[in-house]
Amino acid sequence: MPLTRFVAEAFGVVTICLVALLVLLGLLCTIYSFYFRSRTRSQDFTRLSYFTGPWVIRITFILFTIVWGFGEIVRLSLLRQKGKVLNSVSYKWQETFCEGYVVSNLGFAEPCLFLTLMFLLRAPLQKMESGILSRNWNGKTIGYILLYCFPVFVLQLIIILVGPKLSKVKSTGRRLPHYFTSAMKRTDDAALCTYPLMSTIILGILAFLLTAYLFWLGRRILKLVINKGLQKRVYVLIFSVSGFLPLRILLLGLSVLSKPEHILFEALVFLAFLSLFCCAGVCIFLLVYCPVADSLALGKLHDLEVRRRVSDDQNETVSLIANLSHLEESGRMSPHRNSDSSTKRGSISFRAYGKDGPSTATFVELSLFSPSRDVSPPGSPPLLGWPMCASPQVQGPSSTRENQFCGDDN
Repeated sequence: MPLTRFVAEAFGVVTICLVALLVLLGLLCTIYSFYFRSRTRSQDFTRLSYFTGPWVIRITFILFTIVWGFGEIVRLSLLRQKGKVLNSVSYKWQETFCEGYVVSNLGFAEPCLFLTLMFLLRAPLQKMESGILSRNWNGKTIGYILLYCFPVFVLQLIIILVGPKLSKVKSTGRRLPHYFTSAMKRTDDAALCTYPLMSTIILGILAFLLTAYLFWLGRRILKLVINKGLQKRVYVLIFSVSGFLPLRILLLGLSVLSKPEHILFEALVFLAFLSLFCCAGVCIFLLVYCPVADSLALGKLHDLEVRRRVSDDQNETVSLIANLSHLEESGRMSPHRNSDSSTKRGSISFRAYGKDGPSTATFVELSLFSPSRDVSPPGSPPLLGWPMCASPQVQGPSSTRENQFCGDDN
């Protein structure tokens, strides 16, 4: 069944809208990451610098996602219809765009996207000194990503450059089918992009290896996570990546069974795009937005705690000043506590209260400037304060301890 103009435009418009939404999400998360980075340089958020360690890799992940999204727009059949952007260019340039799409997306953007995701998940498991707190960690990680992606890029480039020649060579009396190496389908009006089966197989091998590595990483992460909310995020991330990546590879592989001008081909390709779109969106939300939002919330809680402590200290200071003023006024009004000896020795008296009101030991006298406990003059009744000396008639361990506190010489 030939592909109608309406169906082609529908798939193309939805794809462009989803890519624009993904780019918008990536830009907002990038601005959010820069904002958090600037906040961690302030004195109040210095303790949260650990959470902003992989900020360059997070932004790099967003950049790879944006590059992949623009590549998906370039391969659309919508742009090659009459009166559209790519229809005005020459036929040779349209072929070059399709070949460049396979190399850039299947050989660079998507492998880098998968590798960056693995490095982001692996970052919390590394040592703090050599991990994300290291100044060179972001640069080394980008170097490793490009290094691991280089073999895939070279293989995809070989398939595009040498593949069409190999399809013309007869092997065992049969030619290699064109859909193994062909990146486009020629029509009367334009060159429509396709997915070479060899390129899909190479990408599938990489996706399989990284998915197995993801399960191993997820198992290690789940052993360290004790928060149920974080455990749910890890589960969502693992099942999203391990589900969407193989689904995309499967759909791209099935696309060779149909022609680009048929609805089945466009439907398979759109579903393959949608699977990686969902995977990228989930990863951006869980690996870029959520860590920054949680760290900022933690910083706000820290600010509230500091403000509460400052407020409590101020309240305690005001209360102490008020109590001292009250005690001074009470000392002027009470002749019993305004003795010369207590004034000279700088003592402060506090009223002791029991459950049923003031106890018999009316005041507790604390000497501030003199180590001597003998505050009262000789021959005068003892001041009410520390536990009074036991009477001579009372004997026992309790009286002995009280005598030790009172300094009794008996």
